[in-house]
Amino acid sequence: MARPFFRLQTLLRRTQVLLFLLTAAYLMTGSLLLLQRARVALPPGPRAPGPLQALPVAAVALGMGLLDSRALQAPRVSPELLLGVDMLRRSPARPRPGPRGLRSRNSELRQLRRRWFQHFMGDPQGPPAPGPEAPRPAASSRGTYVGCFSDGGRDRTLKGAVFFDLRKMTVSHCQDACAERSYAYAGLEAGAECYCGNRLPVTSVGPEACNHECKGEKGSVCGGVGRLSVYRVEELPPGSRKRRTVTYRGCFRLPENGTHTFPDSLAQANVTVDACSGFCSQKEFPLAILRGWECYCAYPTPQFNLRDAVDSALCGQEPKAQRLAEYCAVYQTPVQDTRCTDRRFLPTKAKVFVALSSFPGAGNTWARHLIEHATGFYTGSYYFDGTLYNKGFKGEKDHWRSRRTICVKTHESGRREIEMFDSAILLIRNPYRSLVAEFNRKCAGHLGYAADRNWKSKEWPDFVRSYAAWWSSHVLDWLRFGKRLLVVHYEELRHSLLPTLREMVAFLNVSVSEERLLCVENNKEGSFRRRGRRPHDPEPFTPEMRALIDGYIRTVDKALRDHGGAGLPGEYVPR
Repeated sequence: MARPFFRLQTLLRRTQVLLFLLTAAYLMTGSLLLLQRARVALPPGPRAPGPLQALPVAAVALGMGLLDSRALQAPRVSPELLLGVDMLRRSPARPRPGPRGLRSRNSELRQLRRRWFQHFMGDPQGPPAPGPEAPRPAASSRGTYVGCFSDGGRDRTLKGAVFFDLRKMTVSHCQDACAERSYAYAGLEAGAECYCGNRLPVTSVGPEACNHECKGEKGSVCGGVGRLSVYRVEELPPGSRKRRTVTYRGCFRLPENGTHTFPDSLAQANVTVDACSGFCSQKEFPLAILRGWECYCAYPTPQFNLRDAVDSALCGQEPKAQRLAEYCAVYQTPVQDTRCTDRRFLPTKAKVFVALSSFPGAGNTWARHLIEHATGFYTGSYYFDGTLYNKGFKGEKDHWRSRRTICVKTHESGRREIEMFDSAILLIRNPYRSLVAEFNRKCAGHLGYAADRNWKSKEWPDFVRSYAAWWSSHVLDWLRFGKRLLVVHYEELRHSLLPTLREMVAFLNVSVSEERLLCVENNKEGSFRRRGRRPHDPEPFTPEMRALIDGYIRTVDKALRDHGGAGLPGEYVPR
């Protein structure tokens, strides 16, 4: 045993000596190369080198102090270059060769090289290269630049439609988004944020404060930190397909105290729906109300909540009869209800770390939209989705463990991931609809639909087999390891929005006014609802798929009941 150990010890000693010798040889070689480079000079010989070969080397050598100026008296050297050489010779300090000398003459050498290059290109009198220019208002936009303004906080003036784009924000993009909703002004902030409104901000600042370049438009100004570059929007023509139209909400009885609850009105003979809607849109009211020939503008309120609609024929009577009957026709204007659009990060770190957990395709993004507008605080995410950030979910950019958001989106399951949170809202959706929604998202993005070839391919059966099991395990893991849970069913949230949303807000320990909740109800759809008809509507689930999914539904239903809940809604379970 001792002999092998002795041999190993001897080998290690020889290895150390070998490494030491190799290191010494490497250092000596490097030193010789450095000494050789320090002796750089022009090659001897009667042939005068050309400008491309001789002048840069000579300039460097002269700048280092290794070459006398007489070596530069070649017949091809221009007067401009000699002027630069003479300028270098007359410099009062002649430092020793080395980095300090190079640093002290950097600017002079740059000027010398620039003059030589201009002479070589045939333009010795040309102007110096321009430096980087500050961003300027976009000249190609259809709107008119108004100025730079300070507009922020909860009292923001431009707070209608809001969206972000980290990569492709342009002035025209923001103007188009504001014009679609009939806003008069578009404001861009920090290079990537767009705000809309019909009133100019109060505080104007100098143009130098708007110094951020648009992320998708080089050279154009898009505000600054807490500063808005404001443009007047060019109004879209009435027949434009981009222009959002007025939506009929229904016929309603006037509130008890009549029209006195409505903040604004228009006195005009033979007023039309378009005239009333245009007037209320300019005033930034989401509702235009017609009562005979009278036009009123309003928000939904507890006294006028738009829940008890009556027969539309009662609003189709003659204007005089309609006025006597105390009925009014209500229209949704293109502008957004701005009473719940202000959002911010939590002022202090949250003491309770709350998850908003769901299976993919269960409506997590829509629930985040409702929570943010109801509470006024951003929601975070375990992931980062630039598409969601662009649509206004500013918490996407924040680290998910910062505790600056009211809750954090997650699709994770497993004990370790679940126990990181103190409590959670567990959002559950019918697995049949969840699977279809997630497959659409994977194939065509947040707002698209999967093509026929995707449904007919092998990808769809494989997707159902793996994701159906995940739908079940996700719920079971959160029921098992979650510390404090509020189970919310997507279908109940859609059918009974305000009661379910009140329960969610109370679980988050946030006090919310009834007016703000009504504002959320008025803006409930958000920006991530798939619109238009599906390209096809076949039955995507085979009998084998249904048997598999129904088994998982029964398992989850039993687990919810054992956990003390009411089980899954009746439409889930094939009873």
